[in-house]
Amino acid sequence: MKILGIVCSPRKGGNTEILVREALEAAREAGGETELILVSDKKIAPCDGCGACHKDGICKIKDDMQLIYEQLELADAVVFGTPVYFWNVTAQAKTIIDRTYSLLWTQKLRGKVAAAIVVTRRVGAGQVLGLLLSYFGIHGMIAAGGGIGYGLEKGDVRQGPGAHPLRSAMEEARAVGKNVFRMVGRLSKGKN
Repeated sequence: MKILGIVCSPRKGGNTEILVREALEAAREAGGETELILVSDKKIAPCDGCGACHKDGICKIKDDMQLIYEQLELADAVVFGTPVYFWNVTAQAKTIIDRTYSLLWTQKLRGKVAAAIVVTRRVGAGQVLGLLLSYFGIHGMIAAGGGIGYGLEKGDVRQGPGAHPLRSAMEEARAVGKNVFRMVGRLSKGKN
């Protein structure tokens, strides 16, 4: 069972990366194989709306998104992480979202499990979480929930709260990893 974490923060080592890594660690402890992609390391152009992907589901733009396409196809589940920027996902996250448009035509994400990690200083996390859950639904992915962390400076989420009044941000991230692993397991049992 392969679980892919995608960190869509432009900041390396930041709160989003910390929480996605924590979610993947929980999934790994449960028995999953995990991989992490840091979008900050990648050169990814925005979708240019050419429509070439309508024919065969293949994006004509040749950049680092090609690696992400491969990893998405191999994964059983995805943990998608983004900080909140102006009550929305980051530009990096939006670029990934838009570039997966090509995958709609072949439905390559359909049936995969997906969860979100959202980090904010104060506001906008619920709105962004809802946006990501809708994105998963458009692709026919199976949502396994999400986690929210609050923090401003790098590392604040290590001691910061989560959205649930009884959970820290780190506990929410661990719950996301466990939920994704469990959901993939349940779906695998249903296929046998």
